[in-house]
Amino acid sequence: MELNELSAVEASRLIAKGEITPEALVEACLGRIAEREDTVKAWEYLDSERALEQARALDRAPRRGPLHGIPVGVKDIMDTADMPTAHGSRIYHGHQPVWDASCVALIRAAGGIVLGKTVTTEFAVFSPGKTTNPHNPAHTPGGSSSGSAAAVADLMVPLALGTQTGGSTIRPAAFCGIVGYKPTFGWIGRAGVKPCAESLDTIGVFGRNVEDAAFLASVLTGRPSLALDEKPRVPSRVGLCHTYEWPHAASETVKAFEDAREQLSRLSVTAREVDLPEPFSRLAEAQATIMNFEMARSFAYEYSNHRDKLSTRLQELIATGQKCSPQTYDKAAALATECRGLLQCIFSDLDVLVAPSAVGEAPVGLASTGDPIFNTIWTLLHVPCVNIPVSKGPKGLPVGLQIVGRIGDDAHVPSASDWIFKNLSRL
Repeated sequence: MELNELSAVEASRLIAKGEITPEALVEACLGRIAEREDTVKAWEYLDSERALEQARALDRAPRRGPLHGIPVGVKDIMDTADMPTAHGSRIYHGHQPVWDASCVALIRAAGGIVLGKTVTTEFAVFSPGKTTNPHNPAHTPGGSSSGSAAAVADLMVPLALGTQTGGSTIRPAAFCGIVGYKPTFGWIGRAGVKPCAESLDTIGVFGRNVEDAAFLASVLTGRPSLALDEKPRVPSRVGLCHTYEWPHAASETVKAFEDAREQLSRLSVTAREVDLPEPFSRLAEAQATIMNFEMARSFAYEYSNHRDKLSTRLQELIATGQKCSPQTYDKAAALATECRGLLQCIFSDLDVLVAPSAVGEAPVGLASTGDPIFNTIWTLLHVPCVNIPVSKGPKGLPVGLQIVGRIGDDAHVPSASDWIFKNLSRL
């Protein structure tokens, strides 16, 4: 096994034992990037020499923290004091912040090495960047955290940061066949991250397994309980939740869902159908209303002063948000609050829900990052979600399922996801 193929947790253990060095690990990751970047195009900015200098400095220093010597990719809407932050936009080409976003600062404080900035869609909305799916470059990697998901999936880096306002962590994780973890809203600080929609934006993490994603999240949240122990929690009560968006599901997602039902039953897990109450049928529309309304305000400067440098799609969304009345916005926000309350009742006798992560496998073409229809309601509800890759679709690309927990139950959701991943994945 090459060093870049190590999981983050295993690499951390080997570095702590002195069996490998941060420099050797970074060199292996950079070697993989050199080999594959022309195809995958995951990186917006990379400073190989700086990364090696930091690794050598860590080789000589006492252990700084749990991420000591571990390379991490950072989505290019997150400020970095030593690297440009362009937000996927022509407006900010070459923009150099003078500080680190709080999540970046916490990675460095824990000994992590920011290897570079990963490609994002324009302002983490819909217009794609250059990244391709590492399983087949003719297909999208998903978005908006395109580069982060692709870099982890292609063994370029063991960990990466993303965000989710609609489906920007879970969907690219599903398309790229890795684990994406969107914690409870607000659990990872957003200072220094370009806002899109204030009541929705959530920082997420990517890893090649659940243990790695939980490991990074435990550092960023300051909650060691999120890191997995050796025995994952067995979820005894699982709700199978198609959601009101089920008519959008492709055949491969339908099959993955039915296979999960059968396998959980064989494993003596109580798995029952969960029908969401009627108000949930309006949540996807409410999320779009809230996102557009808040986005119009977040991008007021760019729209007023650099409109010609915004994509047509983003201009249209901002214009839609500007036309939305505060009363319509308030009604959508009230519906979200109502459904959060109803969700607590649904979870009263369940450990987690299993829901689709995406419509199906990654669609062909790079003009779109895919439909986030199966993600938006969970983002609006502020619940923790984990994508686990479980199978492959008809074109040989990954298919994922989403494990959803109650708000604040992040100490249990990754553990339950790990158990389900280990017992259901056929990749």
